[in-house]
Amino acid sequence: MPSLLKRFKRSALYYFALVAVWIFNLLPRRLALICGHWLGLAAWRLIPRDRANIDRNLTRAFGDRYTPAERKEIGRKFFSNSGKNLIDVVRFRRHYANQIAPLVAVEGLDNFERAYRQGKGIIAFTGHIGNFELLAVHMTALGYPSAVIGRELYDVRLNSLLVNNRTSMGLVNIATSDSPKRILHWLKDGKVLGVLMDTDSMRVRNLFVPFFGHPAATPVSLNAIGLRIGASFLPVACVRTPDDRYKLIIGQPLAASVTGDEEADLYNVTLLCNKALEGIISQHPDQWIWLHNRWNAQPQNSA
Repeated sequence: MPSLLKRFKRSALYYFALVAVWIFNLLPRRLALICGHWLGLAAWRLIPRDRANIDRNLTRAFGDRYTPAERKEIGRKFFSNSGKNLIDVVRFRRHYANQIAPLVAVEGLDNFERAYRQGKGIIAFTGHIGNFELLAVHMTALGYPSAVIGRELYDVRLNSLLVNNRTSMGLVNIATSDSPKRILHWLKDGKVLGVLMDTDSMRVRNLFVPFFGHPAATPVSLNAIGLRIGASFLPVACVRTPDDRYKLIIGQPLAASVTGDEEADLYNVTLLCNKALEGIISQHPDQWIWLHNRWNAQPQNSA
């Protein structure tokens, strides 16, 4: 049972979120995005720990490719982009069809269509890059029945806000606590499952697979299901463009092989997923969540 202080903070955050959503839906998009930009920069200024994490992780991933000033600017732009992305997300219900959807250009839709026609399900894997909430909503709007895996938030009211925002747009939300059979049936029906594959979480089954050249605990349970039923694995991302529009990127299906060695096959397909995400992130470094401790967990035998 949360303490009285925690309950008060959670209630304050919930009602603040309600008011913020109401206000940002009343404002014109351009003005709302300006607010999101400044909210992002305020967070950038107020959280030095995140600035340090971004600098450290960019150095880990890219070595000396970027100067300290460039790494700082990447972090600053990430916070600005994140603030703007959040604004568009909370405006889905009222403004998606007339204001947001027309701004999305899709690259590689033929890749998606070919995989969808096979009828074996699609694991559309991405990461915390760009506007991943918009990515799932837009694919649903294009006529591809899509579900996303969502970890429940610590406050049931905030969780309901998030889930309702998704389901109101036609998305199916599958909680991490739901039975794996629900995921299995969804994919067997030939539908699309959106998966975030770039978090270090020991709550789920992981394998240590290289990510930007360093071992990273990578979730593999959904990949195992996909391999078992012959689903297609497609790298996807929805990145913000400098003019506050979006480019939805759909890559080529991965060449996932099934050799009979389940562990080796699972490792190999996960490695392919990580490599595909690396490519997208490298092209859009100011849109990935470098503040996350992606390499926090390490193999026990590592130095």
